Amino acid sequence: MVVGKVRRVGNSLVVTISKAEAEVLELREGDLVTMDIRKAEVRPVLRPGLRNLAEESWQRNQSGYRYLADR
Repeated sequence: MVVGKVRRVGNSLVVTISKAEAEVLELREGDLVTMDIRKAEVRPVLRPGLRNLAEESWQRNQSGYRYLADR
């Protein structure tokens, strides 16, 4: 899946893709492409070791984290 960014150019919106993706797909300026457009939700992915530490911390301090979140 290719993820693009919506930008304003004049009165229009355009979707940009990275140079690396364009090269992989052998796209050139003026090529016609098809798109299935949906709003993307990008979430950070933690390394397994860091994720384990975060989960352990959550288990030990869950009530404190919930208290802070409500402030």
